[in-house]
This record gives sequence, C-alpha cells and structure tokens, in this order.
Amino acid sequence: MDGWHDLGGLRTREGRTIRSGALFRARSLDHLDVDGWAALHARGVRTLIDLRNDDERGSAPAPAGITALHLPLDGIADREFWAEWAADWRFGTPVYYAPHLARFPERSLAVLSAIAGAEPGGVLFHCTGGRDRTGMIAMLVLTLVGVAPEDVAADYERGAGAHPDAAAVAAGLAQAGTTARAELLRSIAALDLDALVPAPLRATLRARLREPTSGR
Repeated sequence: MDGWHDLGGLRTREGRTIRSGALFRARSLDHLDVDGWAALHARGVRTLIDLRNDDERGSAPAPAGITALHLPLDGIADREFWAEWAADWRFGTPVYYAPHLARFPERSLAVLSAIAGAEPGGVLFHCTGGRDRTGMIAMLVLTLVGVAPEDVAADYERGAGAHPDAAAVAAGLAQAGTTARAELLRSIAALDLDALVPAPLRATLRARLREPTSGR
C-alpha cells in the first residue's frame, strides 16, 4: 500500500491476533500527496513516529488529525559504534540489531513507550527505506506481543526485498554464509525483553495491540 502496511492479522503463539488498524510500518512518507495522507487517516492512523535522523527528514508536516513524533533510533552521534556497524553491508541487515539494543536500549524503549502511550487510533512508525530501523522496532513489538519468530521474519522480508540496496546486501550476507532471515531469527533469540521492557509497558502494549480473547 504505497510503502506502508498494517500489521493487523498477524497471530500470536497463544492464538491471539494483532488488531487491524492498530499498528502500521512504513518507509518514508515524504512522497505522500493529499490523497495518500487521506488514505492513512481513513485507515485509522492517528499517530506517526519518525525514526529517521534530522538530516533525512523532509520539511512537509503530517496533516491535521495525525500527531507526529520524532524519535530518531540510530544514535548517529556515537561515531565509535557506527564506525564499525555502518562500514559495510551489515548496516542493511539485522546483524547490527543486538549490538544496537545493547548500546542504545533507551532509544528503542522510547519508541515502544510512544506506541503504548499514543492517543486512541492507529500508530504508524517509519524510517527511510522501511527495512532496518523499522524492522528493529517491528521485531521488538511483534515479539513482545507474542508473534512467532518465523512470522516476524516473514514481515521483515516483506519490506526488505524492495530496498534499493537489497541485491548488494544479499550478496554480502551470502558471502558471510548467512541470510537476513537467519540473522533476524538470531537477533530474536538473543532478546531479553524482560530486561529491556518494564512489565507495565509490556502489558499496555499487549492490551493495545492484540484482539481480546473470546468471552471478554
């Protein structure tokens, strides 16, 4: 859908379902015209979370009716970290997710808190290409609400293939004897969500994003 999609319908391992219209992921929305923004609003999006750095952002604001938040995820000022992780193809893969979470846990936590505390309506988070930063947040929130790792990986692949450098990244992964899916699954296995996300925030996210069980 023009660079964005609804995460609704994904099922958890407990048999619950992510609510339609609750959470969306996207690439940059700078290209949207009036009709594009109207389509997002019609789908229920009321909060927009921009994960990009200052120098990546366009000047057009979100329209009336959508609250825009800017929560840059990279921590790009930490040159020591990015001198290693942005030096080659690994920058375009989940290989750097675990190191990033270890170095900058507060940045991901801020995004999760913003999703949990957003006004009623759908929340859309995006970066530039809709793959890496968006992929990290999707990995965290989907795993947190109970979506199986294989389904989280499938969602990652849904946006990764259309990225301009997808072929170069795939070549780097192949040379290293791995795949983006394998690296994402490895990142999920390494997650310690109990340490990263306070219990009340975990409960709020689950209540906000999952369909209620029958009988409730």
